[in-house]
Amino acid sequence: MTQHNTYNLSQQTVEFGYNSLSLEDVVAIAKGATAKLNQTGEYRAYIQKGAQFIDSLLKEEGVVYGVTTGYGDSCTVTVGLDLVHELPLHLTRFHGCGMGEILSPMQARAVMACRLSSLAVGKSGVSYELLARIETLLNLNITPVIPEEGSVGASGDLTPLSYLAAVLIGERDVIYQGERCPTGDVYKELNIVPLKLRPKEGLALMNGTAVMTALACLAFDRAQYMARLASRITAMASLTLKGNSNHFDEILFAAKPHPGQNQIAAWIREDLNHHIHPRNSDRLQDRYSIRCAPHVIGVLQDALPFMRQFIETELNSANDNPIVDGEGEHILHGGHFYGGHIAFVMDAMKNAVANIADLIDRQMALVMDQKFNNGLPANLSGAQGKRKAINHGFKAVQIGVSAWTAEALKNTMPASVFSRSTECHNQDKVSMGTISARDCMRVLQLTEQVAAAALLAMSQGIRLRIAQEELVPSSITPSLGKTLAQVEADFELLTEDRPLEQTLRSTVDKIQNGYWEVCS
Repeated sequence: MTQHNTYNLSQQTVEFGYNSLSLEDVVAIAKGATAKLNQTGEYRAYIQKGAQFIDSLLKEEGVVYGVTTGYGDSCTVTVGLDLVHELPLHLTRFHGCGMGEILSPMQARAVMACRLSSLAVGKSGVSYELLARIETLLNLNITPVIPEEGSVGASGDLTPLSYLAAVLIGERDVIYQGERCPTGDVYKELNIVPLKLRPKEGLALMNGTAVMTALACLAFDRAQYMARLASRITAMASLTLKGNSNHFDEILFAAKPHPGQNQIAAWIREDLNHHIHPRNSDRLQDRYSIRCAPHVIGVLQDALPFMRQFIETELNSANDNPIVDGEGEHILHGGHFYGGHIAFVMDAMKNAVANIADLIDRQMALVMDQKFNNGLPANLSGAQGKRKAINHGFKAVQIGVSAWTAEALKNTMPASVFSRSTECHNQDKVSMGTISARDCMRVLQLTEQVAAAALLAMSQGIRLRIAQEELVPSSITPSLGKTLAQVEADFELLTEDRPLEQTLRSTVDKIQNGYWEVCS
């Protein structure tokens, strides 16, 4: 499994132009890698052909959609040649109505990478200068301030992407050196001349799936890590509960050969050092949240390959409209801005991830309850003697876990089925891909909070088993021992009640940065 982010990504370079990008490339750019646009004369000429073809059509025929016409339902409105240069400005400006929270600089960098990737395919009719400007902004770490709400996912992410287009022409705000500043002020400080958008460049920048695809790349990275982390937490929960490692036996899982499910079982089996096959188990069966953990986590693990295919195909596509074939000299009108594939992946991913939150929530319920935890103190409190009466251990944390899980499950309603006709019934069937991607990011955040609580709780439970002389430290596998040591470095045994908010927040941050060494 790919490690989440434990190294300095700023030392990486991601190349754009002719080559395909992986979703890891987008994650790398998001986290600070350098962007490098193909600078060969051959590639420059290839890109310029599209822009030159638009110019020639204007001279020869005088009619090009989005250049001499209005947009969408307004395509029948003719724009005079004396106003053509103003049309891209109006497109960026009337879409400046985004609402909601602002995308983080990391998310905004991912958006820029996805838009650059799509435009670099060379089917959008834009100039090389435009691509180079996005490269420059990435490498100077100047990111547009992008509100997350306002896209229906077809014609792509028009409103959020208008904020990238506006920054290229020197308008609206950016994040630079950690501060929100007017774009014009930053350009003046750095002697950057705002771009003057050529015909169709405003449309090419905005009419695409870059926002939903960027979020999907980041979501995939986090979901992939969560599958491995949930496997580690399950092994810790089994150890805490004195569970039955036979449930993860290799022969058992060979009988149901879903590869992802078998990978999860193998990770748990290795963490529990289960290598001897039982002839006839004398152990009772553990509850489903332990016994069936590979079957729950395995759904996500098995879905990741098709999710990757959908995301990376979208990432490396020309997804605006119309498509400009500069070499063959064709203008092709279609619907490549439609984000249905990303919407489907995000709806599926949030379902699978929320099920992991629910699984871990149930594991937490078992270890907290004296009726089910096989001899551990109630609420995993480490208090002794008379102090037991006033100490409550993880009681409130479990309530929080229940709340986070409930909210994650609530957000699993598929957004892609909520298409709404809009824009005078021109956009009468839309993907809602960006809403689904935002939902998925929220579900991931909530699930990471659940996982953070479980890491602390299972670490507490294992230490209590050791204190009760029911577990010998030397019997713990090196993989589990490493995770326990990492948790214990920041989390003192909970013997007296204390606020855990900051510890939980720190643990969530570490999950999101791949701190926990959960790779075998």
